[in-house]
Amino acid sequence: MTDNYQPDPMRHRIRGRGAGENPAGRFEKLTPKIDEDAWIDPEDYLCEGKQIQTQVFRDATRSVITSNDSPDVGMESSVNPYRGCEHGCIYCFARPGHEYLGMSAGIDFETKIFAKPEAPALLAKEFSAKSYVPRTIMFSGNTDCYQPLERHMKITRRCMDVCADFRNPVVIVTKNQLVTRDIDIFKRMAEYHCIGIKLSITSLDGSLARVMEPRASQPKLRLRAVEALASAGIPVGIMIGPVLPGLTDHEIPAILEAAANAGAQDAHYTMLRLPYGVKDLFQTWLDDHFPDKKDKILHRLREIRGGKLNNAEFGERMRGQGFFAEQVAQMFAMHIKKFGLNKKRMALTTDYFNRDAYNAQMSLF
Repeated sequence: MTDNYQPDPMRHRIRGRGAGENPAGRFEKLTPKIDEDAWIDPEDYLCEGKQIQTQVFRDATRSVITSNDSPDVGMESSVNPYRGCEHGCIYCFARPGHEYLGMSAGIDFETKIFAKPEAPALLAKEFSAKSYVPRTIMFSGNTDCYQPLERHMKITRRCMDVCADFRNPVVIVTKNQLVTRDIDIFKRMAEYHCIGIKLSITSLDGSLARVMEPRASQPKLRLRAVEALASAGIPVGIMIGPVLPGLTDHEIPAILEAAANAGAQDAHYTMLRLPYGVKDLFQTWLDDHFPDKKDKILHRLREIRGGKLNNAEFGERMRGQGFFAEQVAQMFAMHIKKFGLNKKRMALTTDYFNRDAYNAQMSLF
């Protein structure tokens, strides 16, 4: 795969999905082909093209807390109740993770989801271990814990119940209004300063969001989620994740103003990064939706990424470098100050961690 990648002219336009193709993973010698028998055509779906059903697989992992030593993330531990994500964000840096499963970072990532139904019980077991050191855990460090599948499976909700009982601090990042369903649990957590939530808002343009993040909540619904959480006394902010140079960077002031008006307490951003095959999928997506802006967007991205479409170096990958990266940083800093989103909020704490909650939790499972 190279920066000069050329999309397959015979690829399908797949409605309701972000990627338009299903290329082979970087570890595979064979190219996966979309199963025509999986196509469905519901009458109430208004978009053109075809749709593929989501398939759910059981992930039988025996541990759920993942550690990382990345200085860019800001959290040393994370929990991801799902692998793969129905939201289908075309730019998602987690897409290459499916290649380790022998699948594609394209359509497979959006339609073949691995769920961890035993995650709540495993989480309770890990919290209760004498060796466990209480620490803040990020939910959605990789894929969204409130993606559409969560509405029915409720794995994340049950994990939140565990975290609330143990009073282990949690930070959630999501693009889905579904997060408001669990306000009742978040209120319990807020009493012990162990919950913080960030809604990821990349654009206020509903039409753009529909093709860029097809199954995530529309921007106006994410802002409503911010408002609902803030009204309930839940610490909430936003994440512009990511800023797409040449496509959405001009929206930063408007996004921050809307977030502040909705009750957000703070704001952060990351810059677009396109690891491995994501850069190829993204270029195909530009050909399909923004051919007139493609050259500008890729030029800006190369300026930010040292002449490449991705730079994985710590300290650079989240914000980029150079003139355009600095311009975005200055614009962001100016407007979070203008809209009061640069104030420090109360820090999460492990002071109230309750290891004795294990017996009560296991009785539920």
